[in-house]
Formats: sequence, C-alpha cells, structure tokens
Amino acid sequence: MKIMVIGYSGAGKSTLSKALANHYNIPLLYLDKIQFKEGWIDRDSSEALTMVEDFINNNDSWIIDGNYHKRLYEERAELADQIIYLNYNRFLCLARAIKRRFEYSSKTRESITEGCKEKIDLSFVWWILYDGRRKQYKNKREEIKNKYKDKFLEFKNPKQLDKYLRENNIQL
Repeated sequence: MKIMVIGYSGAGKSTLSKALANHYNIPLLYLDKIQFKEGWIDRDSSEALTMVEDFINNNDSWIIDGNYHKRLYEERAELADQIIYLNYNRFLCLARAIKRRFEYSSKTRESITEGCKEKIDLSFVWWILYDGRRKQYKNKREEIKNKYKDKFLEFKNPKQLDKYLRENNIQL
C-alpha cells in the first residue's frame, strides 16, 4: 500500500501519517524532515529530491506526509493507492499549530529534523492563514483530486476523519 497525505499546515497530517504507518506497518517519510536541516535551514533542492526518490524506489509500500510540490508531487500522486487530503479550516489549523508550539516548546517533533525546535512566528501564521491557501496550491490539489477521483479522500473536518478512522479500525 502507498499513501500520500496532503493538506494544510497544522491540520494533523503527521499525526495521521504516523497512525496509518503503525496500522499498516509500512515505512513513513515526513517531507518536513527532507526539506529542513538542523536549525530550520532549507536542504539543497537536488539533495532533497534524491532523498524522496530513494525512499520511493526502495520501498514497496509507503506513506509520504507532506505537500511540497517540488518533491515529486505528481509522481507520488500517480504511484499512491490512496491520497488523503486534510482540507481543514484555516483557523482550526492555526489553533492546532499554536497548541503544537506549546506542546513541543523545547523539543523536536518526530516529524521534523532533529535540531528544529518547534516555533510559530508571523511568517508561519501568515502561511497557515493565507500563503499556503493561495490559488496555485488549491489548483494543484484540484488537479490531483480530479485526475485520481477513485483514490482521493478529502476530509473537511476532524469529525469526518474520525469517522473514517473508526470505520477502518485505525487508532490515532
């Protein structure tokens, strides 16, 4: 099984991805770990692309958590057996990001590179509320949704996702 988990920052992609990886007992790649080196420094684009390619090529089953359109987005969608899109309200995502900031205040989350302490600044807030919801990103997701209707699952709120998880006996 190959699963692509996409959605807005703060929606819970990483939490869901980990639950799916545990449920299906398959490898998980967090694209945030690929994107950032210690101290929130962007990784070289070609190096990051190679890391994603290697993960895909070396695993028969996988879960890939994250959007990152320059990290084989189209290829991941084509290869995936299931595409899960967490399309949550911007204010819910912001509230979850703020909660996460306090929960991991002096720690590094499992889904990010060691040495990237949890933070929330104005640029990240702006990303959650506006930049990450720009038309170009919405159009890309709509293309994927329309092209892969048979394997595209969209959840617009946590209750919809919870129902899906219950029906499939998946524990968060």
